[in-house]
Order: sequence, then structure tokens, then C-alpha cells
Amino acid sequence: MSSTLFRTKNVEQSIQDTEEPEHALRKSLSALDLTVFGVGVIIGTGIFVLTGTAAKNTAGPAVSLSFVVAGVVCALAALCYAEFASTVPVAGSAYTFSYASLGEFPAWIIGWDLVLELALGTAVVAVGWSGYIHSLLDNAGWHLPQYLSGRDAASGFGFDILAAALVLVLTAILVLGMKLSARVTSIVVAIKVAVVLVVIIAGAFFIHGANYQPFVPKSQPVPAGGDLKAPLIQLMFGWAPSNFGVMGIFTAASVVFFAFIGFDVVATAAEETRNPQRDVPRGIIGSLIICTALYVAVSIVVTGMQKYSALSVDAPLADAFKSTGHPWFAGLISFGAAIGLTTVCMILLLGQARVFFAMSRDGLLPRFFSHTHPRFRTPYRPTILLGVIIAIVAGFTSLSQLAELVNIGTLFAFVVVAISVIILRRTRPDLERSFRTPLVPWVPILSVGASLWLMLNLPAETWLRFAIWMAIGFVVYFLYGRSHSRLAQRERAAAAGSGPASTP
Repeated sequence: MSSTLFRTKNVEQSIQDTEEPEHALRKSLSALDLTVFGVGVIIGTGIFVLTGTAAKNTAGPAVSLSFVVAGVVCALAALCYAEFASTVPVAGSAYTFSYASLGEFPAWIIGWDLVLELALGTAVVAVGWSGYIHSLLDNAGWHLPQYLSGRDAASGFGFDILAAALVLVLTAILVLGMKLSARVTSIVVAIKVAVVLVVIIAGAFFIHGANYQPFVPKSQPVPAGGDLKAPLIQLMFGWAPSNFGVMGIFTAASVVFFAFIGFDVVATAAEETRNPQRDVPRGIIGSLIICTALYVAVSIVVTGMQKYSALSVDAPLADAFKSTGHPWFAGLISFGAAIGLTTVCMILLLGQARVFFAMSRDGLLPRFFSHTHPRFRTPYRPTILLGVIIAIVAGFTSLSQLAELVNIGTLFAFVVVAISVIILRRTRPDLERSFRTPLVPWVPILSVGASLWLMLNLPAETWLRFAIWMAIGFVVYFLYGRSHSRLAQRERAAAAGSGPASTP
């Protein structure tokens, strides 16, 4: 049984499966498109909220160094993703990578994790976007009925019509083609980055050097907690991170890290890239560098405009402008956040549809969902299915408390990809690698260690929910995926002497 659980699908077979006419995706993306996708999904409300929140509660003005630390952690994972995506340019990202190195069951687990986490992330972002739009509509004097404003605003029946509508519109755009999606994303990202740059440049004129003193505030120990809301590392070892001081910089890094989540989604578009061996690494690393620079610049501006201890938690950047006597910037920031969340939602939806498509093409999910549209060459069936489900979930549910599940799922994927790089280097040294992760195995080992450290800093209740989701995935695999796997069917045919040779 163990041999079937860890059977691997070789790289050549993975690439060959992408050439089947009914299951082939159109190659239309460039390095610029991928970079835009990366910037589009990384920059969301985090740049307007997490910068000030982490400065006020954890690191002070040194939060800019926390963004550098978090960027380095992401860079370690990005180097691993870049090697795999250029070597195995197939939809599915970490799922496909682990199928080629760790085996079918680990691939199923990471694929199941990614589909659910990205779907949940899309719903969470859609609800957040709806909140910004409601605020802008209220400012204009337009008010939606309470029963169409979401669960939080309604005493009885409540449906968030704006969140659901956003998901359905983005679903339609993704069905119509990746190039159209890339064009829409390019326009929106250009607006979003322009807003961020205006905020940085304008804020620079209101910086007061005294607000940077002290740059690294004196350390303040945090008492260890004992319930499920406490970080897992506290419950396991009784150790609690400290706020401020040198260690506070690293504590804040575990908070602001989540502002970077999303660059790995670029790897899911590898199969739809014209020159994936060259362009995917450029897209992943380029988007990460751009976003890290913007995050550091925003954090320097916000802590220079207002004393870190006086920053607000809900809207620190907007309130910092208000404190300087320029409240109209708050509206610009809200507009930038709303625009930003549109592309975040679209690219998360794109990513989870591609993972679902790759799993169905391998037979681990029903093959019905692996057919591409005859005209647009997009995975329209899983895109529509998941789009409708997510629209319903976003409309009926307030998901803020589940947002951390997206984080643990992404970090889990980072760990799997880093381990997979080491394994595939040993098992398939003959593969052509147009991009090679430097200093293997040390860079992947550092990536695993950094990701596990950040996972341990997540609340224990997040780990519990994650374990429940994974348990459901185990059941689905053993009831359906294991017996319907195309790899298993090839092996059975080969054993019976009536089919192709077994795929190693």
C-alpha cells in the first residue's frame, strides 16, 4: 500500500499530459504579465494596515527591517518555486511539484490544501472588498438594504450581494481567457501602485525625524497564553515572543509576512506562459522585489509621519495623514485598498481553479473538470464551479476569523516545495533546469526552517482547523482519488500487459 501512496508521476509524463488537445491551456502570458499578477495578488490591504499595526504593537519604527526579514523568508521560498516552475511548467504549482518528487498521496494533500485555502482566501478578500465599497457608497449617500449588506449588518437574513457579485464577475473574466485577465489585472495594478506611490511621496513631506526615536524601542516581554488562541509555540514550549527590541523585529516579521502571501500563485500559471523556463522565475522574483521595496517605503513613511505609539490599529496610514491635517488622503487610501483587493481576489480565484484543474487531469478529482473551453482554452468548468461556490460562501459568511487558514496553508506549501527541490535534485539530476536554486540543499533547508517557525507562531486553533480540513482530505482521497488516479490506471494496465509501461 505504501508503494501506491508514494508513486510519483515523472516530469516527462506531466508535460506530455498538457499536450492533450481537450486538456491543454493556451500559452499567452509573458514575464511582464506574471510580474503584474504577482504584484496584483501581493499588494492588498496589508500595505495600508499591517505596516502601522506591526509598528505600534511589535517593532516600532524598526518594522521596516521586519519587512526586509519577511521578504528574505519569501525569497528563500521563491527561489525554490522558481526552479520547480521552470523545470516542470505545468499548472498546479506545489501540487504538481510534489507529485513529481514526494509521491501521489503527499501531492493530494498539498493540492487539497491549496484548493481550499485559495478558495477561502478568495471569499475572505471579497468580503473585505465589499466592506470598502459599502463605506464609499455610504459616503456618497447611497445605502444598500441591510439584508443585502452581509451577515454582520443584518439581524435576520443577510447576504453580501457586493462580495458575491465581485466573485461572479471575476469568474466570467477568467473564463474568457488569461490574456484578458492579464489586461484587466495590468490596468488595476497600475492604478493600485500609483496610489501607493502617491501615498509614499506625499507622506515623505510630513516626516519628522523625532518620530524615529528610538528606532528600536526597548524590549517588552509578552506573557505566555494557555488557550487555543495562543501561538502553538507557546502551548508547546511555554515560550512567548517579545514585543519591540531586536526580537520584536522578528516577531513583527511573522505578522507582516502575511502581507507577502500570494507570489506563489504565479507558479500556477506556468503552463499558460509562452516561455516558462525564462519568464516564470522572472515573474516570481520580480514581483517579490517590487512589493518588498514598496512595503519598506510605506513603513518608513508611516512611522515617520506619526509616533509609532500613537498609530491606530484599524487604519494607521489613513489616520496618520489625518494627524497631519490632510484627511482627504484617507479617501484615496480606501480607494487604493478597494482597487487592490479586486486583483487579489481575481488571482487567488485563478490559482485555485488551476490547482483543481491539474488534480482532475490526473484523475484525483473527476475528469469532467479537466476539459478546457474549446474557444478560450481556459479551465472553465472548475472556474465556474468554484466561482459559484465561493460567491455563495462570501455572500452568507463573515470569514475574518478564518483568514489565518490561508496563511498556514501557504506556509505548508512552502515547506513541501523546498523539500521537493532537494528530493528531485537527487532523484532526477538529469533534468534540464533553466533556473537553479543556489546553494542546494542549504537554501531549501533555510526555507523549511523559516516557514515552520512562522507556522508555529500561528494560533493553536488555526492548527486545529487545518488538521480537520486535512482529515477530510484523507477521506476523499481513499474513497475516490486513490482508485481513480490515472497513474494507478496506467500501472494496472501495465501489470495486465495491456497498456503502456508504468510511470516511475
